[in-house]
Amino acid sequence: MYGLDPVLLGGLAVAALLAGFIDAVVGGGGLIQIPALFQALPRELPATLFGTNKFSSIFGTTSAAWRYARRVEMPWRTTLPAAAAAFACSYLGAMAVAWLPPAVLRPLILLMLIGAAGYTFARPDFGGIHRPQHTGRHEFAYALLLGGAIGFYDGFFGPGTGSFLIFLFIRFFGFDFLHASAAAKVVNVATNLAALGFFVPHGHLLPLLAMMMAACNVVGSFVGSQLALRHGSAFVRRAFLCVVSVFILKFAHDTFR
Repeated sequence: MYGLDPVLLGGLAVAALLAGFIDAVVGGGGLIQIPALFQALPRELPATLFGTNKFSSIFGTTSAAWRYARRVEMPWRTTLPAAAAAFACSYLGAMAVAWLPPAVLRPLILLMLIGAAGYTFARPDFGGIHRPQHTGRHEFAYALLLGGAIGFYDGFFGPGTGSFLIFLFIRFFGFDFLHASAAAKVVNVATNLAALGFFVPHGHLLPLLAMMMAACNVVGSFVGSQLALRHGSAFVRRAFLCVVSVFILKFAHDTFR
């Protein structure tokens, strides 16, 4: 498949499995899947690898969103407006790459990640209890703003989108970690769809590889969502802090190397 030997192909399958697992719990699977694609296929265009990543990821994310929706009372009045705004702004974010290099944002994203981790560490009760805030027009307006900002970020840069969504849903809407993770999956599906709306028509996709990785992503997503639903917000909180800590180390390395 695409000139890959069985070892590299197996490595991509494992990467997709782990990415699906992490994405289903707290987001951040791209931290594993994207570097694996770039290492295995160094001669492919970056856009093609990003398109392949988005295609495989959307299956795992959709699968997780469906499982959460069956077991958790979904906050649809917040989630759907956020998803709609994210869908629209994700495409705008992809267009913005042409005039502002994503690397310019690295120091700012690093500070935001440190802030999110520090805030969560400092407040042991953060995201422990589901106490939704805001109603009516305020809820709708905040959801549009949050979804639009995160959608733009995902289209423009991407890494950590799911983790940022979880933090923001807790901070601004009073969700617990489990409900925030469930809502984040729906918004992530919207941003992935918007990105694929650009990548697929322009031929930036390796279909056979993407389908193989999508199958692995779904398996990882199943395991991750089952664990999150079984162990609740405490488990998601611990996973969130672990993943954000890894993000901080990676962004610090990429920024200051």
